[in-house]
Amino acid sequence: MSKIAFIGGGNMASSIIGGMLANGFQPEQICVGNRGTEKCQRLQQAYGIAATSDNHAAVAGADIVVMAVKPQVMGAVVKDLASSINPGAVVVSVAAGIQLCNFQDWLGASRAIVRVMPNTPSMVRCGAAGLFANALVSNEQKVSIESIFNAVGISCWVDNEAQIDAVTAVSGSGPAYFFLFMETMQRVGQELGLSEQVARELTIQTALGAAEMASNSEHNTEELRLQVSSPGGTTRAAIAQFEALDIEETIRQAMRAAHNRAGEMAQEFSN
Repeated sequence: MSKIAFIGGGNMASSIIGGMLANGFQPEQICVGNRGTEKCQRLQQAYGIAATSDNHAAVAGADIVVMAVKPQVMGAVVKDLASSINPGAVVVSVAAGIQLCNFQDWLGASRAIVRVMPNTPSMVRCGAAGLFANALVSNEQKVSIESIFNAVGISCWVDNEAQIDAVTAVSGSGPAYFFLFMETMQRVGQELGLSEQVARELTIQTALGAAEMASNSEHNTEELRLQVSSPGGTTRAAIAQFEALDIEETIRQAMRAAHNRAGEMAQEFSN
């Protein structure tokens, strides 16, 4: 039974731990290191796990160490823990912008390291995470890490580290794209005469329904869209307006901006 240590007990770590415990992990497998005794007490009470303000104690004997602190302090925290992390442990980072080469500089070139880009729907166990491992991560370790992130949604391995920036553009930042679209739909619904509550409920349920259909249908999203877009109908009128405004190019530019910013952040943290 693997021991998993989380360094940092914020929202993302707490969400992952909650999902793990709901999917067969045992409280005695998990320990959290987090500054502040009050937060540690809350984690212990909420999940029945061990929590300590001593990060070195948290990682002692751990097989998997999940680094869930802010990118700005990651270097200092990792370097402080380097001598305490089990040489055979795999180190997992959920911090945006920190590359594997940074961890190798801090921990040494012989460490097994996985970089993960999760997203905020992990908090409601509907997350999507992209993962990339260096060559020292075993298949057994990969399976263990998959099980952690599958506990709060789905996980997908990518072929090279550069693709983590693409994951950031698609799923890491993606929830905000949908929230923006939903904001606009609710606002326009009200402009068209619906109450705020009705506009909100209809928009959210429509988003849920569309995602469920896309997930479960044998048809791809283009085919599903065409099924709804009858010639001369209301949906076709709306889609024609989107096409006239070249919404595809707008989305492409927005996602490329997210992708490029992810690369810039990696360079900033490497300097």
